[in-house]
Amino acid sequence: MGRLRVMLLFGSPSAEHDVSRRSAAAAARALDPDKYDVMAVGITTTGEWRLHAETQALLASGDRDALPEAFEVGGELLHWPAVGVTDAPQVDVVFPLLHGPYGEDGTVQGLCELAGIPCVGSGVVGSAIGMDKIAMKQAFGANGLPTARFVAYRDGHDAEATVARAGRELGFPCFVKPANMGSSVGVRKAHDAGELRAAIAHAAGYDEWVLVEEFVDGREIEVGVLGDDPPEASLPGEIVAGSDFLDYGDKYENDLATFLAPTRLSDDESAEARRLAVEAFVACRCEAMARVDMFLRPDGTFVLNELNTIPGFTSMSMYPKLWESTGVPYAKLLDRLIELALDRSARRAARRGRQR
Repeated sequence: MGRLRVMLLFGSPSAEHDVSRRSAAAAARALDPDKYDVMAVGITTTGEWRLHAETQALLASGDRDALPEAFEVGGELLHWPAVGVTDAPQVDVVFPLLHGPYGEDGTVQGLCELAGIPCVGSGVVGSAIGMDKIAMKQAFGANGLPTARFVAYRDGHDAEATVARAGRELGFPCFVKPANMGSSVGVRKAHDAGELRAAIAHAAGYDEWVLVEEFVDGREIEVGVLGDDPPEASLPGEIVAGSDFLDYGDKYENDLATFLAPTRLSDDESAEARRLAVEAFVACRCEAMARVDMFLRPDGTFVLNELNTIPGFTSMSMYPKLWESTGVPYAKLLDRLIELALDRSARRAARRGRQR
């Protein structure tokens, strides 16, 4: 069997466009050239799909160390995957490193399924639930998993009623987040009703639905999940914020956050964190991979925060670091994710009513 052709898909109109470009560059350097023919495709902020010509030249030359830290999005405009296009590039598997809406939310996953192309990561259902923080918390609650109290707000409804309810039920400080966004984009911490009102308006600029969530005092613990049936959990890691809370700057710009992978937990705490991560993964119908974030309170109890179905793959990202600490190097992690995508595609194609 020859090399698999992998489409690394990055960019998108999402506010997490820049993070995605970094993830794709890191993955391109790590994918084994003896196993994979990598095709780098960037999606512009206006939604155009473009072949990254300069990257393709470097990949073809074998000089992957010369790849940049972050890909730019440019090059030849692609028509794939428009229905009926005969000159579409042939690929064996799509590896989407798209963070946030327009890629992590089930849209690209559904597109790949319609096109009959295996896609790395969760399918449509798991991606959609994992992207929407409100639906995710509802899935946690329906499965009896511990999560922070929250209030949901839809833009255009009574914001003052939401402010009053959140103050009454959650107290201050509290956190406000766009329901469908990641990398802490649009997140604010509100210390009073005035700040909460402003934070809701700010978050609504990113998404129609807004999550207002109680403040949880605890250590920020993260666990990687890999596989499908059954999924496996990595050793837990920890993020220590460099500012008031772990915002976008801490994660990607100022190097103030400290990432510990693994972190020091008792055997019982580690086992519980890993158990909760797998249960959260299953509750949200995830597949292949996710990073599950939770808090460890001073009393030793855990509270689930959220999960990410396409976690960061940059040099600073926790998901590959967690698996590295558990004995799965970056390149092997990519191999495993591609294998899982091919296996799932074959299983689904064999189901009655899915034959082409």
